[in-house]
Amino acid sequence: MPPEPRTITIDNANRLLTITESGLSRDIPLFGKEAFELISREWVRIGWSLRYYHTFTWLGLPILQLPEDLVRMQEVVYAVKPDLIIETGVFDGGSLLFYAGLFETIGNGRIVGIDIEIRPSAREGLGKHHLAHRIELLEGDSTAPEIVSAVKGRVRPGEKVLVILDSNHTRRHVAAELEAYSGLVTPGSCIVAMDGIMRDLADVPGGDPRWAFDNPSQAAIAFAAKYPEFSLHPPAWRTNISDLEKNITYWPNAWLWRK
Repeated sequence: MPPEPRTITIDNANRLLTITESGLSRDIPLFGKEAFELISREWVRIGWSLRYYHTFTWLGLPILQLPEDLVRMQEVVYAVKPDLIIETGVFDGGSLLFYAGLFETIGNGRIVGIDIEIRPSAREGLGKHHLAHRIELLEGDSTAPEIVSAVKGRVRPGEKVLVILDSNHTRRHVAAELEAYSGLVTPGSCIVAMDGIMRDLADVPGGDPRWAFDNPSQAAIAFAAKYPEFSLHPPAWRTNISDLEKNITYWPNAWLWRK
């Protein structure tokens, strides 16, 4: 369902946030956890509409991700230390450099990037980069049998594998990717269905009403219900001295962990 219409009023003088829904209003402390989560949600929605996430690069190439998500992903990669990351969706290649750079720092690992069409600029930028030795590109539909077979052939015996889904974000396509690649995920690692934030963007400028039900989160939730060997939850924070518990993220209901 689309987000319920609400009005949020910030009263700095009295340090209150007033939220009005369905004609009912209530005040909460401005400097409290609930206020932070409400404001963060609207910040994410507005920022997406203004294409804030298009303002970042990683080691020279555009990376279309929220910095908060990248830091969380860095924590996971460092903890899991996969030998291989499989990522569907390449775009301009910045995320491949992000993971390749983490592997270079760790001292092990490589990434296979898959896209139905790899831009010549991305191929050139990745090919001449000093991290190119950790990156392989495959062009084709991520759910096509020949591509899935090619990816499976890249997995070496005994390797830890982590999978990231960041291509076509329709529920149907993500569900097909989950079926195709989840079997490669090793115990203790995960498959991540990115950009479930679409569910909260159905009513913003640039959004689409269909996103309220047609999004990666719905595919991940259905997958977790079908396959009990996977657990759907965000990564635990590795440090926290606050009362906060929820990520600021474009990836709600994204993290499927193999038990």
